[in-house]
Amino acid sequence: MVPRNRTAGTMMAEVPQAPVSPEAGGADPFLRLMSHEMRTPLNGVIGMLGLLAGTQLDGAQRAYADAAQASAEHLLGLVNDLLDYARLEAGKLEFDLGPVDLEGLVRGVAELLSPRAHDKGLEIVWSVDAEAPDILADEGRLRQVLFNLAGNAVKFTRTGGVRIAVERIAGPDGRPVLAFVVDDTGPGVPVEARIRIFEEFGHVDTSDATRFDGAGLGLAVVARLAQAMNGSVTVQDRPDDVDLAAPDLASPAARGSRFRFEAAFEAAETAPRSRSLTGVTVAVQSPDPFVGRAARDQIVASGGTVADRAPVTLVDHAGAKQDELVPLPGAGQGIVLLKPSERDLIARYRAAGFQGYLIKPLRRESLAGRLLAAIGREPKASPDATGPMPEDDRVAPVALAGTRVLLVEDNPVGALLARTLLRREGCVVETAATGDEAIAAMTRARFDLVFMDMRMPGMDGPSATRAIRATGDLTPVVALTANAFAEDRRACLEAGMNDHLTKPLEAEALRSALTRWTNRPERAKVS
Repeated sequence: MVPRNRTAGTMMAEVPQAPVSPEAGGADPFLRLMSHEMRTPLNGVIGMLGLLAGTQLDGAQRAYADAAQASAEHLLGLVNDLLDYARLEAGKLEFDLGPVDLEGLVRGVAELLSPRAHDKGLEIVWSVDAEAPDILADEGRLRQVLFNLAGNAVKFTRTGGVRIAVERIAGPDGRPVLAFVVDDTGPGVPVEARIRIFEEFGHVDTSDATRFDGAGLGLAVVARLAQAMNGSVTVQDRPDDVDLAAPDLASPAARGSRFRFEAAFEAAETAPRSRSLTGVTVAVQSPDPFVGRAARDQIVASGGTVADRAPVTLVDHAGAKQDELVPLPGAGQGIVLLKPSERDLIARYRAAGFQGYLIKPLRRESLAGRLLAAIGREPKASPDATGPMPEDDRVAPVALAGTRVLLVEDNPVGALLARTLLRREGCVVETAATGDEAIAAMTRARFDLVFMDMRMPGMDGPSATRAIRATGDLTPVVALTANAFAEDRRACLEAGMNDHLTKPLEAEALRSALTRWTNRPERAKVS
């Protein structure tokens, strides 16, 4: 067992490590500095290459730009892995315990990876067992475990999909044992490699580092974090009870992998999840077994039941022939399942008689709301909700023209990237290079939203935000950080910021933040 000392919601975990010299006491500040200094120029390279890709290029120029961006993203991935691993090697890990919304955590990981998965033609889905309660844990560390496992699955899977699930497998109500499961339809992991892949620089095959652009540290980080949480991580063939073989795999013996992280956690004292579909029966039609299973799991978790015929049927567009629509179900209402890139089909499906749509990966609350609307039972509205069920923010048209944004960024390349992306959305952008300049700008003008760099010379982002909040100004502030450390996310929220974005900035993430924080009724602090 790993010894732990817990005080005031903080847990210290001793991580097995190599001998550390007395001078290594400053390793963590050094790593934090190196994280910022190494990621900042890389983020600038990746961001500017992204802007270049949006200009008029001939075929050769686009190929060069794409190759440069892929290489830069590979290098950033290596830097992230090396810095994460170096932090573990440096000594103690501090775990900041707090209530973790399991559905929000798993959904966030799935949606973050969905563009990468969809670009490869993969499905990515998620579900959380209704019996798995929210827990007390370090959300940032759990997110890192899930992101590394699921990201690995997306990287190595060529066809089919990836499933992320949380199951309750044992333990009393106050301290349940949970399993975080990642299934894929990839090539699988041979028995002889199932220990090696969790070791430093370990690969299934020595050529993997070259073919898949990886140092072999991601799973080693997962193994160390699992051990620090008194848990375990394993890999096996995907079990026979999940008949999800990808039909296009080269080898008929390829069954995919199941990575499984298990640990016991204290249950959080949070309100139970809604079961608004109690008494509702739903049918599901999808050619993809992962999508079908996740939809069924979310329906059951919401209190509903699944049958072959029902008043409402979820129909996956993935079953349509090229350039055609899937047919309406023979009876009852139909709700079509679409990827974000298929948003242009929404109007056609409505014209064809479908009651509505849902965007993949599915969100359980949206699923329940659409199903209740289809049968004429309006879902219980939140205190801020007005009017009919809103469009999914992943496909909703964004009207941002004239939105006033204050961009606080000291790095000229980072400022150019963010300013260009914001102006492309129609925003009116004013810039500041220091915390003092940001405070001065806020005193002379009103803004709809502030994007605030965390690290700047002189007054940093958190200090500037505290000063702004001290005046009573509640303008939403979104942190911009080159670091992916959990403590950076925590620091931005404790300073009074509302949200955070990790660099390099991407147009979709920026647009989502703009939509969320310039729509006043939907403002709510997110972790």
